[in-house]
Amino acid sequence: MIWFLAVLKKYAIFDGRAGRKEYWYFALFSFLFAFLFAFVSAFFNNLNLYYIFVLSIIIPSIAAGVRRRHDVNKSGWYIFIPIYNLILHCTPG
Repeated sequence: MIWFLAVLKKYAIFDGRAGRKEYWYFALFSFLFAFLFAFVSAFFNNLNLYYIFVLSIIIPSIAAGVRRRHDVNKSGWYIFIPIYNLILHCTPG
């Protein structure tokens, strides 16, 4: 949870580096929270809560992805190459 909040504190900072631990914990908690919000929203038959969460997490997740690429000494523009991203996410910084 600490890593999720650390990424949210750097909401739109595209400079610097993000290690594997920071990126993957952020991805894990984002997935869990999205699943929770989707479940609660579906229970109340109103998906607005889920949509608000997804829209609010887009910029931090892009920023964390760009910082992760900087950690492996690549440009942030590599975020647009889908298959290569998985390789970059798993390599040590």
